[in-house]
Amino acid sequence: MAGCVRVLISRTGSPCHTLLCKFRTVKYKIQRRDLSLTSSRHSYDDAFRESIKRPEEFWGAAAEALTWHKKWNKVLDNSNAPLTKWFVGGELSTCYNAVDRHVESGRGEQDAIIHDSPVTKSITRMTYRELQKQVSALAGVLSKHGVAKGDRVLIYMPMIPQAVVAMLATVRLGAIHSLVFGGFASKELSVRINHAQPKVVISANCGVEPGRVVPYKPMLDEALAMSDYQPSTCIIYNRPEFDSAPLKLDRDLGWEEELDSASPVDCVPVDATDPVYLLYTSGTTGLPKAVVRPSGGHAVALNWSMYNIYGVRPGQVWWAASDLGWVVGHSYIAYGPLLHGNTTVIFEGKPVGTPDPGTYFRVIHEHNVVSMFTAPTALRAIRAEVKTGWPITSTCYGLGMNLHPPAGVAGKPVPGWNVKVLNSQGKKTAPGELGEIFVKQPLPPGSLSTLWNADEQFVKTYFSKLDGYYSTMDSGCCDENGYISVLSRSDDVINVAGHRLSAGALEEAILECDDVVEAAVIGVPDKLKGQVPLGLCVIKHEGSSKAIVNVVRQTVGPVAALKQVLIVPKLPKTRSGKIARKSLAAMAAGKVLEIPVTIEDASVYPAIKAALQELGYAKEKL
Repeated sequence: MAGCVRVLISRTGSPCHTLLCKFRTVKYKIQRRDLSLTSSRHSYDDAFRESIKRPEEFWGAAAEALTWHKKWNKVLDNSNAPLTKWFVGGELSTCYNAVDRHVESGRGEQDAIIHDSPVTKSITRMTYRELQKQVSALAGVLSKHGVAKGDRVLIYMPMIPQAVVAMLATVRLGAIHSLVFGGFASKELSVRINHAQPKVVISANCGVEPGRVVPYKPMLDEALAMSDYQPSTCIIYNRPEFDSAPLKLDRDLGWEEELDSASPVDCVPVDATDPVYLLYTSGTTGLPKAVVRPSGGHAVALNWSMYNIYGVRPGQVWWAASDLGWVVGHSYIAYGPLLHGNTTVIFEGKPVGTPDPGTYFRVIHEHNVVSMFTAPTALRAIRAEVKTGWPITSTCYGLGMNLHPPAGVAGKPVPGWNVKVLNSQGKKTAPGELGEIFVKQPLPPGSLSTLWNADEQFVKTYFSKLDGYYSTMDSGCCDENGYISVLSRSDDVINVAGHRLSAGALEEAILECDDVVEAAVIGVPDKLKGQVPLGLCVIKHEGSSKAIVNVVRQTVGPVAALKQVLIVPKLPKTRSGKIARKSLAAMAAGKVLEIPVTIEDASVYPAIKAALQELGYAKEKL
């Protein structure tokens, strides 16, 4: 049976860019004093107003839900803006709040993690008590090998529970982890090793993708051979169902052997302003950018969001169908649900093909998932193959890109995020007018506090465009009711003879066509107008591109200026599901094509290039 699908857009998977959304008649509201969900519109408005006007009172109340080793002296210190600090003087342990606290409160036998792996045909469970045992033991191993408060540990692992164990074991010691997405090959991994300078690296023998095994250990060995910096120790988890990775003498140690002789250690509290982790922006080039999340604000915001944003109560099962290597995975596979006392699902598979497009529905049903988080591209992939409706009865959220539902999506910002849509002069746009999306300082707890060892770069990158505001690098519009729609990345805006068109808005119109499965709109060179939009579409059946152009014209109007549509067999997407529009635009313009390192299947480019050349584009070689 088809169920009600509730939708929330988020670009980062944390409260940083989250928009509280309205989809058809479904609304999410937040009560003022007890920070709980309510159906009253006024209570949401009150909560948002309070978070902006009295942020110290609002977030101070939210922080009381956690256990603090030492309470803060000051909730908010914005004296050195934009390097905002939250819960100054406070001390806590994220690991204690995510693990030990629940064991002590009686949740020890509750499942903390369900690992559902259709690619290995296995399902395993780990209770909070078992998680505590493994985390404290691995922390003992790390401590034995010199890891202490403030040190870095780099984690390069697939979608397995041991990756979360490694994250929590690191922060148990007050150390800082940097988990690297498994899609990054040796060169990108070496850049992160050189920059973070981890004392220990934790990895695995392999990851598993549909139809292939990904060799993690050989890629780590190659990365270390390229790196100027060398960690003192590498701890390797050998997945038992696969061949063990060879260990290098005097550097590599086996996970199981080390844990067997480990002495468990207790949690080490850190300052609320100390980093809990570093996360590198994808496709790092030039000077690496490692986003820093501060321990106190990070824990407070994520714990608060699980119920107040997603409606999940402690003890219930939550599923974020993302990857641990992205911020969504950090926030909502690992920390958010565990801080809140939920059971989190770690899914090692794909929305289709492992083994079929019904796998998401199986996971929801089999594990009694009450709420989930996934990428719109996954929903579209399933929609392309499921013909009989959506058998979803739990709440479903989408993230990372436009959802393109038939009715459209718009939303008000989550409390704490004073979001504005402004033009190039920093003035509010007219209702419906495309502009850039900015967030007024100070950023709320849980947001990035700086870049690792690069405060100046942090300020220049995110705060220099408009004084007093954080640049989201997204574009969108605001309606007459104050609801905000995120339409595209700012660099995806197409300038047609001085008119700014949103690639996302055009894609949304294209996806109104029932036969269109996926779409990407890019700007291509035009001698008269500078740029014109070009649509690239994947369709279910053979059809006329003219029909798609007509639908867009009827939906958006003649201003859309979309006159050309290419039908292609497949679009290039990253392993997180995002379409690589920038690389398509570069190829169409005849520039040297630099394929992003996270592209899942680079073999799609030649067919697209050939189609572009038939229209007179992509004249240079790949």
